Amino acid sequence: MALHMKGVSYEYIEQDLFNKSELLLRSNPVNKKVPVLIHGGKPICDSLVIMQCADEVWSGKGASILPADPHERAVARFWAAYVDDIMKAATEEARAEKAKEALVGLANLEEAFAQCSKGKPFFAGDSVGYLDLAVGCNLFWLEAIRKMFGVTFFDVGKTPLLAAWAERFAGTEMEREVVPVADSAVVFAKKLQARFGSNTSAK
Repeated sequence: MALHMKGVSYEYIEQDLFNKSELLLRSNPVNKKVPVLIHGGKPICDSLVIMQCADEVWSGKGASILPADPHERAVARFWAAYVDDIMKAATEEARAEKAKEALVGLANLEEAFAQCSKGKPFFAGDSVGYLDLAVGCNLFWLEAIRKMFGVTFFDVGKTPLLAAWAERFAGTEMEREVVPVADSAVVFAKKLQARFGSNTSAK
């Protein structure tokens, strides 16, 4: 999404995460995970790092991803890392109990949205920014978890600001064009469950 936001053309290479390619293993030998951005023949790993790098490398193109204000930039990075940690715990084994733990953690984002957005449509204000991307790139996973476990993360009754934000973000052209559909995440999660022996029902 960051490259799309910056208006940068790129080649997308799908990876089979159960049979990782030599390109992925060579590009990210440390944890062997996606995403990896290869720019100028050099790999850049981790989605949050890629977003920051894209904003710096293509600073003259498209909209800015990170806030210009140093404090706002630091706050956005803090919450993005917070969300990233929660989502990794919730999705790596596709387990119902992990999804419920993530539900508690993500509830803190309601207050974060109120503070960061200052009453505007997105975390970054009037338009999508770094924290919007960090949370938004997980929306298809959250929908997949809802379908599998019945766990709703952004509930209108409990987190009305986030529920409204998620609907707005899902309506952006960028989200529609770039983010995978939830059904593909469900298929992948079921493969994870088969590997880890997890059950599929929320308790």
